[in-house]
Amino acid sequence: MARRGKKYREAAARIEKRPYALEEALDLVKQTAYAQFDETVEIAMRLGVNPRHADQMVRGTVVLPHGTGKTRRVLVVTEGPKQKEAEEAGADYVMDAEEAVTKIQDGWLDFDAVVATPDMMRHLSRVGRVLGPRGLMPNPKSGTVTQDVEAAVREIKAGRVEFRVDKTAIIHAPVGKVSFPQEKLVENARTIVDAVMKAKPASAKGRYVHSVHVSSTMGPGVQIDPVSLDVK
Repeated sequence: MARRGKKYREAAARIEKRPYALEEALDLVKQTAYAQFDETVEIAMRLGVNPRHADQMVRGTVVLPHGTGKTRRVLVVTEGPKQKEAEEAGADYVMDAEEAVTKIQDGWLDFDAVVATPDMMRHLSRVGRVLGPRGLMPNPKSGTVTQDVEAAVREIKAGRVEFRVDKTAIIHAPVGKVSFPQEKLVENARTIVDAVMKAKPASAKGRYVHSVHVSSTMGPGVQIDPVSLDVK
């Protein structure tokens, strides 16, 4: 295992090996952040599900009450009057399917989210192998394949977060920036936890949430006491 840097080791030394209440944990994350940029604060939840089973896949979207602190660039793929609707909603790029597919095939990926109307999806499937692994492929379950492109764009710009359990049964999601006041980070974190709890598959048996940690981009993780989150 690679040796951690001095600043990381100093930050980790300030964290006791015990679970903390959410508020205390996020305060520690803010105190131990040491990078020269405004680090993202992330929550990681290890769930008692088997992602290899389709009926135990946990995914969803949630709009954080205080946003993520990051301006997301949104590409909307549609035609006709929907293009004007997307532009008025604040989309960064608005294209028809042919233009979008051509640019993406040429290596253009200067966006953080893609919204498409349903009739565009058969065209976007041509770049599925490019968008899919990057988490950019529009999907009805995440609200990015929709006729209501205005609402989708506004939600993404306001701080909508998509979460999906990975192959190790862990969900990672941003809850804001280190510069956020603690109370805003707490409210964002609770919003994500509530959304993950509501997304619990009916087929999941036993303990649903095994562990929860928060950390900054460069900093060490801090374990959270599940009791402070009212999860089990």
